[in-house]
Amino acid sequence: MNSRFHGGVLPSQELQVLIGRGVITGAPAESVGILQPASIDLTLGSVGYRIQSSFLPQNGAVEERMSELVMYEVDLRSGGILEKGAVYLIPLMEQLSLPSYLMGKTNPKSSTGRLDVFTRVISDHAKRFEEITPGYHGGLYLEVVPRSFTIKVKTGQRLNQLRLYNVTPEESAPDQREIFESELVTRRRYVHGSDFRGLYRKEELLYDGNGHFIGDHHGHIGRDGLLMSVNLDSSLENGGVIGYKTKKNSQVLDLERVGEYDTDDFWETIHPPKNGRLILEPEEFYIFASKELIRIPLDYAAEMVEFDAGSGELRTHYAGFFDPGFGYGLNGEVKGTRAVLEVRPHDVPFIIESGQILFKMKYEPMRSKPEIYYGAEIGSNYHNQSLKLSKLFKTKG
Repeated sequence: MNSRFHGGVLPSQELQVLIGRGVITGAPAESVGILQPASIDLTLGSVGYRIQSSFLPQNGAVEERMSELVMYEVDLRSGGILEKGAVYLIPLMEQLSLPSYLMGKTNPKSSTGRLDVFTRVISDHAKRFEEITPGYHGGLYLEVVPRSFTIKVKTGQRLNQLRLYNVTPEESAPDQREIFESELVTRRRYVHGSDFRGLYRKEELLYDGNGHFIGDHHGHIGRDGLLMSVNLDSSLENGGVIGYKTKKNSQVLDLERVGEYDTDDFWETIHPPKNGRLILEPEEFYIFASKELIRIPLDYAAEMVEFDAGSGELRTHYAGFFDPGFGYGLNGEVKGTRAVLEVRPHDVPFIIESGQILFKMKYEPMRSKPEIYYGAEIGSNYHNQSLKLSKLFKTKG
């Protein structure tokens, strides 16, 4: 790394260097595919703890706060059962010794979000979930709440991923830490304004289902990201299925059993509504696809974020990080891929229409292009997705 403060997300090759230097330690040496183009997968440790409630340690260590909340332990070495609706805390294998100019951000992996497993990382002295402060030294802990299904997890499995960013000298200064905790984190280097509009045109970031670039006059460009909508129209890609809704099911989903479960045992299929509108029920979990196809060039990563808290009482994502190359390929040969939405309405039934804007995609620059990119070459599960459930379920057709 030649320039300490050259901003951006660290690519795979720089993460590998940090592992070699002992900045990131603890991951099992035999792990295959732990490095993604712009992140590193985090691995479950040997034990989980059923706790009374979620918490943030604030000014203390995680284990100090845990001692007041632990109800019992779950041995994960040969697989442990995490009950639906219960809160668990699992120490992760990885330890961090970040220099003062690096900060971290975590997200659930795609398969985790699509199973309606709510997860987030906690670190010592944290005042925010998922954020790792500059210069952090210590362990990481994963809060896990299965929402729709009881699950079986095992030591070494990977439910979340970590990406690292450069921060400026001002952000890393000790007297700026309190500001960092509340304000600077929200000002990470997303591309915005005229820079984002130029990026949109140059790389043709959105395509329609017919393979045509969607011009910037169609209202998809916000000040700091893409405004994207939900698809409720019939699609040949999915055999007429436009969404899924979880069934009430007492079976256990074993996260090791990739491609072994029948979709119909766990999900209701949703077909295009006759009037183009669909009523979503409160606290039910749905999977939909975006109407548009998105592209992430190799020198950028992207994050799915809430569009507008005032636009409706629903959450539209649980796993929202998109690696370089998603929907793009190596040289721009891929003309977009649909984003998958994990939707849970709150409080009241909520009507959505096909083409309704539900989420935003923000782009953040990479420090440099990664040596690997999201796609079939590294075994990415969702590189050519249309509407796709978690990899645990059998592919139809």
